Formats: sequence, structure tokens, C-alpha cells
Amino acid sequence: MLRERYAPYSLFDAVPRLALRFDPELAEVDRLLDDEPLFRLVRDDLARRYPRTTATGRLSTPVEVVLRLLAVKRLYGWSYADAVRFVADSLVLRQFCRLGLEPVPDRSTLIRWANLIRPATLHALLERVVELARAARVTRGRRLRTDGTVVETDVHPPSDSTLLADGVRVVSRLVGRARALLGAVAGGAFRDRTRAARRLARAIGKATARAIARGEPRASGAAARRPLYRRLVAVARASLAQAAAVGRLLTDAPDAPAVARLRAGLGRVAPLLARVVAQAVQRALLGGAVPAAQKVCSLFEPHTAVIQRGKVRTPTEFGRKLWLDEVDGGIVTRYALLAGNPPDAAQLPASLEHHRARFGRPPDLLAGDRGTHSPANEALAAAAGVRRVSLPKPGHRAAARVAHERQRWFRRAQRWRGGVEGRISLLRRRFGLRRCRDRGEDAMERWVGWGVVVHDLRVIARATARRAA
Repeated sequence: MLRERYAPYSLFDAVPRLALRFDPELAEVDRLLDDEPLFRLVRDDLARRYPRTTATGRLSTPVEVVLRLLAVKRLYGWSYADAVRFVADSLVLRQFCRLGLEPVPDRSTLIRWANLIRPATLHALLERVVELARAARVTRGRRLRTDGTVVETDVHPPSDSTLLADGVRVVSRLVGRARALLGAVAGGAFRDRTRAARRLARAIGKATARAIARGEPRASGAAARRPLYRRLVAVARASLAQAAAVGRLLTDAPDAPAVARLRAGLGRVAPLLARVVAQAVQRALLGGAVPAAQKVCSLFEPHTAVIQRGKVRTPTEFGRKLWLDEVDGGIVTRYALLAGNPPDAAQLPASLEHHRARFGRPPDLLAGDRGTHSPANEALAAAAGVRRVSLPKPGHRAAARVAHERQRWFRRAQRWRGGVEGRISLLRRRFGLRRCRDRGEDAMERWVGWGVVVHDLRVIARATARRAA
């Protein structure tokens, strides 16, 4: 049965000689998390675990404890295991998480509860935190700046050979489980081809390294690897035939949870492996190209996209493009994970519309980098009532445009816009937005959402504590 809270208990009063207390920032975060609408948003999601979660069953970890554990985990950049361990060892964090003398939930328990929170709920939590920021007079929404970054997925740099080897390994593992479940005799349908695929992938990697060391042209190196790729593709196709044969056996098997899980696993992996085979044939055997939007970069994180932003240090990134809106006061009001690698200019209308809906008026100043500029965006902002639009024009500029961008207000707006780069750096370094450690598209939404929500709570807490000092 879902519990909302433990009975109130103050560890600070229980051990007065230690003179324990929250630091000012943590005290403000503690006060903000007492907000009832925030609590209800999380409670409504946790209540969806089972049909009668709120009425029957064992008493659960309280909603308040789950919310605060997830917040403190992202506030300090801990893993689930570290969050559980550090909270268990600290009287101050026990009091913050409203645990008192109760046991800290296990890491796996916390993960299960965290996975029940829907991505839409994180957006709703952010909307509520923005309302709290306005109520605390941290922001008035007079200025808006936007920019994008990339959140990497937790995958190794993809190559056709490693993707093929991964696919064969996963299919062989599922087929082996099916063999044990079905009690079938040994045969070609249950052969494990993992070693053969791994050996060929390793040979391709060594051939590539030798070609690079000798400085061979790209074409001659590809020709040398082609026979190895041909054999690896044959192994992958044999694994796909195995998956199809075992899938038919599972279809005829009696319904059981284990059978359903195996069918779902094969149904997810086999189409991805088929796409990887087609991709490898096109690129490695035929010497053609595959559009970036159609490439499979991971069998485990299939939503991973190939993103090139023109960065010198990281010319190609693998993950999801993230768009952020920030207002005065350092509050991030909106985030959006984008599919593929869309142009930055296409994101500005949604940012402006969201700002008007959230604050009831357009910003006085709208600032973006050169990627967000377009005549349509400038016209849209002017029509919406934005008084000053600071979007530098890329490429050749007429004399009138140069004079416009040299105005004092325009240059000051661009200096202010540069602060969003620092905000993104902070989110990546301190709040985990450099790389998502959780698996799945919804998990990435939750990962980014918690990072942004806790960042905003910290900004509000710091501003309020600074005013009170």
C-alpha cells in the first residue's frame, strides 16, 4: 500500500548536543520540496504501480522519501547506490529525506520507484518549479535566451563490425534461454555464434588499425576489410535465421511470462540487427553511404542519433540533441529532447510560444546565437511583441545589418546570451547532462528532467539564502 509520509521525527532534536542543522542552501531546497503540488505530481505517478497500490499490499517506501532521495541524488551527482549509502550514513541527509530512524530503501527499490515517474510528469514538475521561482521573485521572465547541447547516450563509439557482433551476441543469448525454456534438443537453431562474430569484429578492428598506422588510402583499407565483413554479415544473417526459427517455436509454446519476455526480446532485437546488416552491406561491402537519420548507432539505445555541430574537439557526437530555454535569474524554463539533428532555427518558435504561455507575455529581450537566426524567426518575434530581438545573422551581411548588430543594446544582449553556455556547462558537469547513465528513451527524458528540475531548485535556494543572509 502506498504511503505518503512517515510520522514526523526530528533527528536534530533527538541529538541536541551535536547541534546538527541544514546549510542555508539545503534548508531552502528542503522548504521548496515541501510544496504540495510537487508532492502530488510524484504521488500520482507512484500510485500507478499496481491497480490497487493505494489500498492494499505491504506498506511502501513513502512518496516523500522517494521524492527527496531522487532530488538529493541529482543535487550531489551521485549514483543510486551512492545516494542510498551516503543518506544512510548522514544524520543531516536522513532528516532532509524525512527518514528519521527508518531504514533507507535499497538501491533496486529506489530504481523501481524512479522508473514509474513519467517524462510528462517531469515537465509538469519543471512548470511548478518555475512558478515557485516567480513567487520567490527569482525571475520575472523579462529576458529569454536559448541554446542547444547534446546529451550522450551510454554507448561505445559505434562501428558496423561492433554493432554486428553485439547483435549476434544478444540473439545468441536469447536463443540459449529459449533452448533451456523449451527443452529442445541441440541443433542448428540453437547454435551460439558469439565467438565467431567477436573474432571477426576483432580482426576488422586490427585491420583498420594497421591501415591507419601505414597511412593507407581509405579505399584500399576498405577493400582489405571487405572479405572479413562478408563473413561477419553471413554470421549475422545466420543469427537472424535462428531468431526467426526460435520465434516460431515460441509462438507455439504455452503462454507464460518467461515465454512472453523472450518473444518480446527477439521481436525488439531482430529488426534492429536486420537494419544493421543492411547498413553494413551498404557501407562496407558496396561502398555506399547511409543517411545519418537512418543509421542504427546502438542495439541497446536505438534512439541514439549521429549529431554533428561543427565542434572542433567533438566533431561527431552520439546521443540526443537537447534544447534549453533560460530566463533572467538563471532559471531553465523548458527543455526538449529532439529527434535526429534538426536545425537550431526551427526550435525558436516553440521556445517563444512556451514563454508566452508560461509568463503571459512575450519577453522584452530574445537572444540566440547565429544558428537560431532566420528572417522568419525575426518576423515572428516582432509580431509576438518582443521589443528587442538579438539574433546575429550568419554569413555575408549588408552594411545596414552590420550597423544594426553594432548597436549597444544588441552587443550587450549577445554578451548576456553567452551566459547560456556557462549554464549548459554547469548542467553537464554538476547535474549529469553530459551523459545519460540510464537506459531507454523515457529514461533519458527522466534523466534530463531531474537534472533541470534540481538545478532550478538549487538556483532558487541560493538566491533566497543570499537575500536572507
